[in-house]
Amino acid sequence: MAEFLPYGRQSIVDSDIEAVRAVLESDWLTTGPEVTGFEADLAEWTGGVPTVAVTSGTAALHVAYAAAGIGPGDEVITSPLTFVATAATAVQRGARVRFADVSADTGNLDPEAVAAECVPSTAVIAAVDYAGHPAPMDELRSSARKASALLLEDAAHSIGAALGGRPVGSLSDLTTFSFFPTKNLTTAEGGAVAAADPELLDRARRFRNHGLVRDPAQQRFPDEGPWHQEVHEFGLNYRLPDVLCALGRAQLRRLAAFKTRRADIHARYTAAFAEVDGLRVPACRAGADPVWHLYPLRVPAERRRVIFEALRAQGIGVQVNYIPAYWHPVFADLGYRRGLCPNAERYYAEEISLPLFPDLTDSQVDRVIEAVLAQL
Repeated sequence: MAEFLPYGRQSIVDSDIEAVRAVLESDWLTTGPEVTGFEADLAEWTGGVPTVAVTSGTAALHVAYAAAGIGPGDEVITSPLTFVATAATAVQRGARVRFADVSADTGNLDPEAVAAECVPSTAVIAAVDYAGHPAPMDELRSSARKASALLLEDAAHSIGAALGGRPVGSLSDLTTFSFFPTKNLTTAEGGAVAAADPELLDRARRFRNHGLVRDPAQQRFPDEGPWHQEVHEFGLNYRLPDVLCALGRAQLRRLAAFKTRRADIHARYTAAFAEVDGLRVPACRAGADPVWHLYPLRVPAERRRVIFEALRAQGIGVQVNYIPAYWHPVFADLGYRRGLCPNAERYYAEEISLPLFPDLTDSQVDRVIEAVLAQL
């Protein structure tokens, strides 16, 4: 059988390995200079908005909701077309989640659907940059202002993207990133939170480090001694170690090349499928400059499983992204019912993610194209 092609795969080269080796041979494996260096390097991709490195994209969401002060009595509006963590971390903070429907073309939150879900207890609107295409942040910002809510961008798919010439990371009050191996760059596991507001940033930094307060000016008992540290609000250990931050710094130096190659593969798929009856290629809105993390091809819903299984049988590791979040039994047990967001459910029923990663060759892309066309 031909080589198995996963839908996503990390790209590791000698410079990545050497960066990790250097840290392993240094005095700092964690809480050292590579962490602050990685955060500074990330800020070059967020328009200068400061960042806080954490242990995963899920941790980034949890930290962001904590920084926003989310708790019982608050409501968070988000997309159902996302990995469950976008909503789950809000629930774990005690919030009630309202799922708003998505636009049929991009799979991103529909601003009108969000506006309809806003209530006095709305505290955060959490958009998801589905497949790497930035969500309509300006329209969502309008709803957030009217609701006196914070705007959060789950940019797990979209570091390096831009909207209207502004980089992702500068479009919202809080932005979260993921650096899982299938993402646009990797730290093995890891994530980050970006926030321009100093208070939000400070709360994020404290929460990712047990809530510790080390600045004597902010302590209640600063005269205890030079060793003294306090916890004013509970946090968790979400610190990303130096060894992984070093890998992230090396990967960031190749992010522009990753973006270009992903765009080339995306274009090759689109050229092959755009005029094929029964297929629907990903949309790109005016003003958006995506980083294509996924290639979400839409196929006839009644044929989706057959096509999926046939491609898998040929060693093409397609995936489906994602089951609507409220379909998970944990949300069903909270009273959420199917049919809540028709566009998201229809998108899910038709979606197959084709292999898309920087090291994918043109001949491998052509192999995927041939296999897909053979199923129609």
